[in-house]
Amino acid sequence: MRIQRGLTALLLAMTMAGCGGAKDEAQTTKDLKATGGLHVAVIPKGTTHEFWKSIHAGAIKAQREYEAQGVPVRLTWKGPIREDDREQQIQVVEGFLSQGVNGIVLAPLDASALVRPVQEARQAGIPTVVIDSALASQDAVSFVATDNEKGGALAADRLGTLLGGKGRVLVLRYQEGSASTEARERGFLDRMKAQYPGVQIVSSDQYSGPTRDTAKRAAENLLNRFGNQVDGIFTPNESSTAGMLLALQDVGKAGQVRFVGFDASEAFITAMRNKQLDGVVLQNPFEMGYQGLKTIVAHLRGEKIEPRVDTGVMMVTPENLDADASKALLNPPLAEYLK
Repeated sequence: MRIQRGLTALLLAMTMAGCGGAKDEAQTTKDLKATGGLHVAVIPKGTTHEFWKSIHAGAIKAQREYEAQGVPVRLTWKGPIREDDREQQIQVVEGFLSQGVNGIVLAPLDASALVRPVQEARQAGIPTVVIDSALASQDAVSFVATDNEKGGALAADRLGTLLGGKGRVLVLRYQEGSASTEARERGFLDRMKAQYPGVQIVSSDQYSGPTRDTAKRAAENLLNRFGNQVDGIFTPNESSTAGMLLALQDVGKAGQVRFVGFDASEAFITAMRNKQLDGVVLQNPFEMGYQGLKTIVAHLRGEKIEPRVDTGVMMVTPENLDADASKALLNPPLAEYLK
């Protein structure tokens, strides 16, 4: 298995450089080092959701700032196709190790599964900054992320207040092993238990899976099972929120059940304006990508960095949707950087 994984990683590394293959990629990295430049790999959990596009745009902003200062930084962006493919993300990390990049910025799909690759990177002299979701390891040089438990608590406060402190609520979780969403779910459930004892959690053990489609199917099952018994719903990320929203719309319950989600999309903005979504907890993925790249480059240049960088969290509701702070998070400048 180890040999097979190594061969897969080598093949993956060869494809990263396009037609030139791994030799050209390694030569480019060597040339960068010779001129004092740096090659940083940024590895998200996935590449399709708006959240990851915002992280990519933020990293590009940081890269451009360094280049304007005369510091050549090459950024290579690559993640797994599916957000539940731990093995592919491991292979992506190993592929970059074989190229000898200077540093890695990683959003680990699984708090445990990515421990070994990050340890191997450290042993190879390649530091890692972890973003978005925690890793069960001390091998990363910094952790740049949202305070996810706080985000979950904000969602509980919003839903608990809307329900007047009583009612029946279900939680559609994301997927096991995802430290960021597990922290949000924990923050939500702990705050509900402590501050809203009149709220009954009727279901909190179902998972949406990695995509909007898997989330919609899971949501449909929950609504078929509990639909007439539910007053409120919480979902902890973009795909679970999108799937639940679609399921509620399909059965004509959108706007009839209090619903608080996580992350941003155009569909969520529309749903809030149509009173079908009562709020979303917003992270700042653009800032996360920006600070992730800034942190790894600062470390590589011998500068002091913080072991923990909090990129902020905010509750956006139909009432504050058009406030400047909300619009800044809802409309990151993607087009300016992702051309």
